[in-house]
Order: sequence, then C-alpha cells, then structure tokens
Amino acid sequence: MRIIRTKDYDAMSAAAARLIAAQITLKPNCVLGLATGSSPVGAYQNLIAWNKAGELDFSQVRSVNLDEYAGLTPDHDQSYAYFMRHNLFDHVNIDQKNTNVPSGVNGDGECERYDKLIADFGGIDLQLLGLGVNGHIGFNEPDDHFSLGTHKVTLTESTREANKRFFTSIDEVPTHAYTMGVRDILQARRVVMVASGANKAQAIKDAFFGPVTPQVPASILQYHPDFILVADEEALSLI
Repeated sequence: MRIIRTKDYDAMSAAAARLIAAQITLKPNCVLGLATGSSPVGAYQNLIAWNKAGELDFSQVRSVNLDEYAGLTPDHDQSYAYFMRHNLFDHVNIDQKNTNVPSGVNGDGECERYDKLIADFGGIDLQLLGLGVNGHIGFNEPDDHFSLGTHKVTLTESTREANKRFFTSIDEVPTHAYTMGVRDILQARRVVMVASGANKAQAIKDAFFGPVTPQVPASILQYHPDFILVADEEALSLI
C-alpha cells in the first residue's frame, strides 16, 4: 500500500486526478472504474479542466461505475447515472456508449450482465474508490463475508444517513443498491482511493491499520498489489 498525504481536499483531488490522467495517457483505451459521492468530484473537475485545455483525451476511454441505487432510473436526479453525466461525462469527450453504470431497474439479472461486461472488457485498469464512514467500498457494506460479484445489497442506516443530504428526507433515500463486488475491485490492476476530512479518519485506521475483515470491507485492499490511498491530513489524523 502506498499513501499520498495531501494538505486538503483540493490537493487530494489534484493528486488523484494526476494518477487517473497518467493511466489515460499511458493507455488511451483503458477501462476506468469510477465512483460517485462528494470525494471524487474534485478529481473529476481537474480531469474536465485538462480535457477542455486539450491536455487529456477521453475519446477511447471505457468506464464502469461501481454502483447504483435500486429503483432509480438513469434520469432520476439522485441516480448515479445522472451524477456521472453531470459531474464528468457531459463535460469531456468520452463516447457515451462507452460509459457504463449498473441499472437500478433491470432486476437481479443486472448482476450477471454487469459482471460479464467487466469480464468482456478484460477487467479494470484503474479503479477509483471513496471510503464510507463504516469502511464500505462501493456499496459493499459491513457483513460476515466478502461478496464477490455484482450483487444487490441492503444499505445500512449509517450509509443512508450519510447520503440523506442529497435527498429531501431520509425517507426518500433508497434502501437497496446494486454494487460491484469485492472480486472485481480487487482484480483491478490499480486501485486509487480518495478520502478527505476527519470523519474518515477512523475508517482509514480500521481499514488499513487493523485486521482484514468483512466487517470493514475496505480492509481487503490490504491484499491488493497496487493500492494507493490519497488522503488529506484530517483523514490521516489517526495514523
């Protein structure tokens, strides 16, 4: 594991964006695994700026997103498909046909379809992750085992509480989601995690300086051969 310590969120975002840009430059038709939430937004803003400046080309990039809320259509303004269009895809020269987000409305057959899609791409070159306050990655929540493939998960109350700020009330936050499994994340050739703020400090300590356990899903990344944690000083304050 490699840790890149940065001063603040902006510096964290720039450092993560440089890693992603390097991947695209080295392999223009790479497969990027992408994440949603507030943590990666700054990195996406950097990538957009470099693309608009002609310094970065997304035309051959293929993407697969980690997860999607069950029951939300792609045009719902809180769906992750909408989030990705609003925060990245609509602002760079990526072919929209090459962008992939799990469907929240296709039913359980979506899990098998999504796993096959990733396999047909030859796996993921670089997977971007955030970190939940309970140690989740994607929507792989604390459990008594590690889930392998794409699956439907019941969201914990802490995750729903963390995400309610995006909805009118907690009652509107979906109770389930579809998420890429730990296997596909671990099989990515490189994994980059972004974490910012004091509220992530305990999760970082538990995930990367404690035992590997499905109760802290991110801890499995201790086994990854090319894992980079990009975090600011507050997020690293307990280590």
